[in-house]
Amino acid sequence: MNRRNRTIAVVAIAVAMAGAASYGVYRTVQRIPVREVEVASYKVLVAAKALPLGTRLTDTDVKLVAWPASSRLAQGFSEVKQVVDRGLLAAVVENEPLTEAKLAPLSAGAGLSPTIPEGMRAISVKVNEVVGVAGFVVPGTKVDVLVTMRQQQQSMTTTVVTNAQVLTAGPRYDQEKSKDGQPIPSTVVTLLVTPGDAERVALAQAEGKLMLALRNPLDTEVIDTPGAQSASLFRKSAAEPAPTAPRSKAAAPRRVEARPAPAAAPPKPYTVEAIKAAKRTTEEIHEVIR
Repeated sequence: MNRRNRTIAVVAIAVAMAGAASYGVYRTVQRIPVREVEVASYKVLVAAKALPLGTRLTDTDVKLVAWPASSRLAQGFSEVKQVVDRGLLAAVVENEPLTEAKLAPLSAGAGLSPTIPEGMRAISVKVNEVVGVAGFVVPGTKVDVLVTMRQQQQSMTTTVVTNAQVLTAGPRYDQEKSKDGQPIPSTVVTLLVTPGDAERVALAQAEGKLMLALRNPLDTEVIDTPGAQSASLFRKSAAEPAPTAPRSKAAAPRRVEARPAPAAAPPKPYTVEAIKAAKRTTEEIHEVIR
């Protein structure tokens, strides 16, 4: 057997032995029984399905699951009777733990009322497709409330409330239908405002015409504007002459009056002295003899 054949034989034997050894180890590991390590846990109440805001909980809406005892859930529940007939203050997803902060008190009931924070008010305004920003005013969005009123001889538009949260759009108080960005047509929008702003919105709704302006939820800056009047929408008439700037006195031209030239002085007469015998006379000659 030459050198080349010996090398091929050694490599083949080595590969076969390695494959047999690997298979033996694999079979050995497969026969080892699985040992489960018990982790200390306790029961926690979670949502059995996705639930919208304002839902009154029943025993079929929740379930108990194991929760690691090393990471206890703050303000959680371990019994179903603790949450039955209580309203949700926020929407939850399936298998989301329920906590005290997400549930209304037992006496508060369900629906929209328990979701109103203390010191705030919910007020509804009538809208249409234009006022409701083409249906894009949905629950959870932020808006500014504008009113247009007739004041003396002209109309005026001003901002009544800024950065107000929309609680409901029509009979809905969740964004289930707007997850894909589609509008929700509605005729009534409920806003979350302070008591003072609620009075302003009510007066504006009774005295003028309301309009909603949609805001970016990250834009929380309050901008104070003086309002817009109808007179500010029109420019001055082109026929109105533009005022001319007053002419400076120094730049005004001087008026020079023509004065008559002074009369020429008459020529001085010539004096001629004449002597006749013993008589001497003097005569003046006014004309020059050329």
